[in-house]
Amino acid sequence: MFDGPEPIYVQIAQMIRAQVLAGELAEEEQVMSTTQFATTFRINPATAAKAFTGLVEEGVLYKRRGLGMFVAPGAHARLLERHRTAYFDDVLAPALAQAAVLGIPPEEIVAFVQDSNGTHETSQETS
Repeated sequence: MFDGPEPIYVQIAQMIRAQVLAGELAEEEQVMSTTQFATTFRINPATAAKAFTGLVEEGVLYKRRGLGMFVAPGAHARLLERHRTAYFDDVLAPALAQAAVLGIPPEEIVAFVQDSNGTHETSQETS
């Protein structure tokens, strides 16, 4: 399961963030304990704890003393905003910069995005 190049604790945190974003973990919902995580995924409990500590620091999870870890109120909205910002900064801005280099006008980009069937004719093809 955790076979990516990132450390396992990073992959665990990414998995929990993805579950919160997808609505699979709702706000105020309890998440598996570090012991359950370690047993289920056959990892060191300290590794799971490191992931949970990071998520607490980010405001994605919080701890209820004696009860365990829970999804923090507002976690979905915070994650959604962070991912939207990253999408614009990391994906869309470079794509728009490349479009400008290629001389693709903004209207053509908008038309392409609005095209629901995924086909696209460039202005040169339609001339």
